[in-house]
Amino acid sequence: MVNARPLPSTGAVTGVVEALSFLRDADFAQRRFERYGNVYQTRLLGQSMVFVRGGAAINDLLAQPDATEGWWPESVRQLLGNRSLANRNGSDHKARRRVVGQLFSAAALRRYSPAIVGLVDDLVGELQQSTGTIALVDRMRRFAFAVIATVVLGLDEEARDALFTDFEIWTRALFSVPLAIPGSPFARALAARTRLLGRLQQVLAQARQSAAAGLPLSGGLDLLSGGLDEAGLPLTDDDLVEQLLLLLFAGYETTASSLSCLMLAVLQEPDLLPWLQDELNGLSWPPVAEQATPRLNAVVLEVMRLNPPVGGFFRRTTRPVVLEGVEVPAGCVVQVALAASNRYRSTAASADIGDDSGDDLERFRPQRHLAADDGLTLLPFGGGERVCLGKALAELEIRLMAVGLLKQVRFSLEPDQDLGLQLIPSPSPRSGLLVMAQATQPSSRMGTPGDPA
Repeated sequence: MVNARPLPSTGAVTGVVEALSFLRDADFAQRRFERYGNVYQTRLLGQSMVFVRGGAAINDLLAQPDATEGWWPESVRQLLGNRSLANRNGSDHKARRRVVGQLFSAAALRRYSPAIVGLVDDLVGELQQSTGTIALVDRMRRFAFAVIATVVLGLDEEARDALFTDFEIWTRALFSVPLAIPGSPFARALAARTRLLGRLQQVLAQARQSAAAGLPLSGGLDLLSGGLDEAGLPLTDDDLVEQLLLLLFAGYETTASSLSCLMLAVLQEPDLLPWLQDELNGLSWPPVAEQATPRLNAVVLEVMRLNPPVGGFFRRTTRPVVLEGVEVPAGCVVQVALAASNRYRSTAASADIGDDSGDDLERFRPQRHLAADDGLTLLPFGGGERVCLGKALAELEIRLMAVGLLKQVRFSLEPDQDLGLQLIPSPSPRSGLLVMAQATQPSSRMGTPGDPA
């Protein structure tokens, strides 16, 4: 390609040392970007990988969807299944995305909002009545799972709890060594997957029985009726349940991570809550339509910038592409390194916004997102044609939870706990975020929830 630069490489041969560094060093990609530039190649356990960061390279990648396809590590591919839309490309992928995407449409979210508000109120009531130490991460994870399992799939509490146990086993092994050695995390996850698919088959069957009997369906499974594959044929149950398994992950893990990191920021940043409280005081609960929340939106975006719920996303090139002037050959796996990219702003962009402070992007400063253009390219849920299906639901849940919780409960951190983040499968405080909770005002269910702003 004319004037394209050759692809820089770390020179790794087997990728064993690189893989160990990748798992142990949170700044793995950052260090190599500083040495090799915004597009470079390395090897992880025999897998050649091209890492990219920054708006120029990412936009070049997403602007060429015909030159790339979806790709996931082997552990993810096996645990999601070969029917899953995450493992499909072309018309196969688009057909299944249209089907599952109906569960996250604007109309579907309006249907879900009152039930999500009810789940927030339930959690607020539990926290206000608590007298001991609470592991807040566990509460956030159970809330996020309750939304996708109860509000979207229509499961009752007993079925939801049974699903949750196996889903946690399955989730922990998504990014693991894909060896089904008896007793290994991957082997346990495969067994949990079989049980999960069986339970989801039962969910579909029960939904059909209710529909045939003329009974109203809770959740949104009726939105999947009439779903067609790429050939225009109805999706089989085996196909549908693998899509449901993916949407459980898409609508749960990223949300649970973001909620946990949001609460960590509120508790760690002394000036954050008073600044945010000025806005929260003007909001009603339950929410009504047209409630603008620019400060809350900025806080959530800053939390996701510093601790993106997905550390990166993958593409594989199907033909040569040029990313920020660097030629990447066909057949290369490209990882968009979100955490490193979120801490990077080009020299030109910094000059445009008048920022010459090199360490500004290492600071937690949500006010940056109130500016018209902060010079950043932020994609916390991925981007392009394969952006996370659960994005809109996650944003809705996070806003509702933040307003409902922070208006009605005051938290204090317990001392002597590890507030560092475990990064796999998504960022979360290692200690579980141990807190004491105290009511700031009684929880109220008065009013009619409307569309959140």
